[in-house]
Amino acid sequence: MAFVKSASKKKKVTKAEKLKMLQEEEERRLKEEEEARLKYEKEEMERFETERIEKEKWQQLEAKDLERRKEELEELHLLEACYPEAEKLKRENRLLSRWNHYIQCDGSPDPLVPQEMNTFISLWKEETNETFEEVIEKSKLVLNLIEKLKLILLETPPYDLQDKKVKQYQGSIQELQELLHFKFNVATELLLRQASTLADLDSGNMEKIIQHENITLYLWANLKKNPRYRSIRFSETKIGFEIPRILATCDIALRLLHTHYDHVTPLCPVPRPLKVEQHTSTIIESVKDQDKDIAEESISKEDQEESKQPESGSIVVHEEEVKVEEEGDAKVQMSAVAESETIKSEVEMKLLSETVSAAQLLLIENACEKPEFFEAYEVDLFQFTTLGGVYHLDILELPPQCKPVNGWMIVEILKEGLQKYVYPPETTEDFEIENAFPPIEVTLQVHENVIFFEDPMVARWDHEGKHWRTDGISHVIYNSEDKLVTFNLETFGPVTLIQDAHINMPYQSWELRPLAVNKVLLTVTTVFTELQIQIKENLCMLASVKLKNKEHESILKGRWMPPIPFIIALKEVGLNIFPTGHSHFYVLINNKAPLVELKAYRQMALLSSAFAFSWSKWNISCGSSKVVFQVKEHLNQELDTEYPDWALLMFSGDRAQTLKISEYSETFSEALKEETEFHSTLYHMVKDFASGDAIEKIRSSNCQFVDCVCQMLLSTRLLSYS
Repeated sequence: MAFVKSASKKKKVTKAEKLKMLQEEEERRLKEEEEARLKYEKEEMERFETERIEKEKWQQLEAKDLERRKEELEELHLLEACYPEAEKLKRENRLLSRWNHYIQCDGSPDPLVPQEMNTFISLWKEETNETFEEVIEKSKLVLNLIEKLKLILLETPPYDLQDKKVKQYQGSIQELQELLHFKFNVATELLLRQASTLADLDSGNMEKIIQHENITLYLWANLKKNPRYRSIRFSETKIGFEIPRILATCDIALRLLHTHYDHVTPLCPVPRPLKVEQHTSTIIESVKDQDKDIAEESISKEDQEESKQPESGSIVVHEEEVKVEEEGDAKVQMSAVAESETIKSEVEMKLLSETVSAAQLLLIENACEKPEFFEAYEVDLFQFTTLGGVYHLDILELPPQCKPVNGWMIVEILKEGLQKYVYPPETTEDFEIENAFPPIEVTLQVHENVIFFEDPMVARWDHEGKHWRTDGISHVIYNSEDKLVTFNLETFGPVTLIQDAHINMPYQSWELRPLAVNKVLLTVTTVFTELQIQIKENLCMLASVKLKNKEHESILKGRWMPPIPFIIALKEVGLNIFPTGHSHFYVLINNKAPLVELKAYRQMALLSSAFAFSWSKWNISCGSSKVVFQVKEHLNQELDTEYPDWALLMFSGDRAQTLKISEYSETFSEALKEETEFHSTLYHMVKDFASGDAIEKIRSSNCQFVDCVCQMLLSTRLLSYS
């Protein structure tokens, strides 16, 4: 016990020792705090110094950029003179095409001349008893005229189109469409009058198929009225109808007229520019004022010279002075005229440049309000598009048949012409059987050139509301292998197949790559397909279409076309990668400021002959006021698949810079890459690391080629829709 007590006494710490330990601990804590404070102050000083140096460097770069901004913008303006120059060539080509049409003297009307169009329509209306084959032959010219008028409305810049002309062209299109369909109806009536002479030996009914490039006719006449003959299939195909018993015993004919074009959907409104006329008149007035100033200046010079001439009594000297004065006056007048013409030309080019820019901006501006549809089942044509033409399904009353009498064919001609059979009838009180008028099963062949990425939807035309509807259609089945659509239809009329217009948006990636002089390859990859488009001079061509990583043969492959017809052709076969002003309501997009987007596309097109551009995942992280993409010099035709040599550029419309980060970085940063500077344009940005050959290629690019590339970039809107 004593040992334990002594041990406990030894372990006891006195108050003095405790105090000393606390003091030492406090001193140690204070020392650590002081060291931490000094370290923090040192780090802060270093950070402030780094920030100061960075800020000074940034300010120096900004000052340098501001100092040369005017010079760079002037050089860019000279390069972008290719756009008004290309527009001048387009105008000349439009005039030349009219002249070529005039000197051809082939009898076809000029679609731009209303008198010629009215004469053509009137004369064709007077022609009677045309066979179906004759109408088909005439339809080639009619469809060509319609196509020309539509292209004029789409290709002519908005500032060159008057509202009066727009109404005139659209009116001519509608008249031609209506007259063409009327002629097909009359030709159908002529065929049905001869139904008894064209009857099939086996069934006793008449069956007729007429196939052409633009239309396909399937016509069946019920001559035998056999109630058991209810399944109608045309010439061993699966195309046809399943009709109810009540129709199998009636004097009717069934017509399936498949027009490979769509003349039912109303014409799209033509975009109109804002305040262009007012702006144009202002520029013209300024030209007149400058001409007036030049004239007044030349007159004042003449007056001053006359007042300075000394008086002389010598007649000879006076005559010599008069001659000198006349020569001087002529020179002054000639120089004044030359100066006036120069100023006129400059002002005209300035006006053209501004109007071209305004028209380009109109292509990428988003609509402010989403269109509203108040009727149920109405198809929103801003969201969906018709594909493969229109199927005109009709139940027709069988007209009186031709009868041979003494070597003559006698036929009763009804004044009212071809009549439709109403099914189901308006009143069904006389029929006791419930469901006596069931829906009719229809099987259609999808156009062979059209691509559906999902099962197509079927829509019918509402004549009263003038729109497509999806009600009254049931049991839709799509056979993708045979490209057949089967469905039940309550009432007959025009039917079409529709697909989401934005099914290939947004894009997964894109790339623009030079191939040769004035030739590039644009690749757009979507969820369902990969499209490769070649652009050469002022033409475009579909080079490749891949579906599920397999090459797809398209009728458009290898065909060179101008941009607008090319875009229309791609849309018609279901390859739509061209958003509209309303598309942002239906697609989740990376919306960019229109002016920034416009400047980027214009300058990318200028550089496209020597530089490759590609999408960047960071474009979605930089906000709506900036765009980010990859760029690299590309003077050979070898295809690169990796990114090591690509530079990341950020562009705000007024400033371009190379980013420090790469495509593989983990986070986004706007930090400037070391040893690089700001520039006001993309051209001057890439000029810092471009070779002499690349710059020479850019400066020697064809203006029509640059304009065509720009038009495709504006039409696809790669920076907002990927």
